[in-house]
Amino acid sequence: MTEVVTYRPGPEELSYTFGGRDPVRRVRPGTVVELYTEDCFGGRVRGVDDLPSRVCEFPFLNPVTGPIHVEGAEPGDTLAVHVVAIEPARDWAVSSTFPHFGALTGTHATATLHPPLDELVWLYEVDRAAGTVTYRARRGDFTVALPLDPMHGTMGVAPAAFESRMTIVPDAHGGNMDSPELRAGVTAYFGVNVPGALFAVGDGHCRQGHGEVCGTGVEAAMNTTVILDLIKGAPTPWPRLETDDVLLSTGSARPLEDAYRISQHDLVTWVAALAGLDLLDAYQLVSQAGTAPVGNVCDPNYTMLAGIPKRYLGRTSAYEGVHARLRAIAGEYLAHR
Repeated sequence: MTEVVTYRPGPEELSYTFGGRDPVRRVRPGTVVELYTEDCFGGRVRGVDDLPSRVCEFPFLNPVTGPIHVEGAEPGDTLAVHVVAIEPARDWAVSSTFPHFGALTGTHATATLHPPLDELVWLYEVDRAAGTVTYRARRGDFTVALPLDPMHGTMGVAPAAFESRMTIVPDAHGGNMDSPELRAGVTAYFGVNVPGALFAVGDGHCRQGHGEVCGTGVEAAMNTTVILDLIKGAPTPWPRLETDDVLLSTGSARPLEDAYRISQHDLVTWVAALAGLDLLDAYQLVSQAGTAPVGNVCDPNYTMLAGIPKRYLGRTSAYEGVHARLRAIAGEYLAHR
């Protein structure tokens, strides 16, 4: 029988780094873990008058739930995280613009003499039964219902070499990648850097456009269920995602073209290994059949993804079919929940 562990952190238990923190739980590989995650503002922004600069304190932004120690995980292994469910925990969510954060404003790294953007907050109504989140213009009467498409912006493991990274920074350990592809039904793969892997997750979005251009998604607290499993002796250089139909590699860096190159390089080398292709043959296949979804273009590192439909890779399977196996376990869990 599959073991199920539930963990709901209090505000004082939330973490703001990957690495540098003791685990909050220890689980065996294959465990179903039911988690509560707070939104990127720690639940402090609850209406349009709650400006983040007034109600939040830097650097206490973008909290994650965890870390969770997975028994037996060692450097050189891969942590497989199957996302069973991501469900909004409240009937509201928020988004905002910041004076010096986002893709279309001057920042500390892109210094300009233009005045900063106004700091505004948008309050979204979350209708779980209808499957919608409602956008309302702040400076007009326009409104539209958008499809609910929950995902996690931040997920990962502890970095290597005793390093501790702010949760807002994406890199080879995962972190704040802000990819809409990280939704329920996906298996994410992270290379293990420290004993136990030390997995953490947060920054739930009811939905988000590719690039997270204004710097925030539709930020929400989530009730999230994952299965944490272990692939021994299989290194994973950058976080990877697998759906029923697609394989995806990630890359996080600045400038954006380097993030693009990292993701494409990882996918090309992954495809070559999976399909038994010469490196340039894999390069050619990815060039003609690949996709390049954007993660974020606003964080300290930008994130790009490179994807390829699995149907083009023949009968091979990634990580010896762990995605399909975890999908089946997730189905049994959901059927009896």
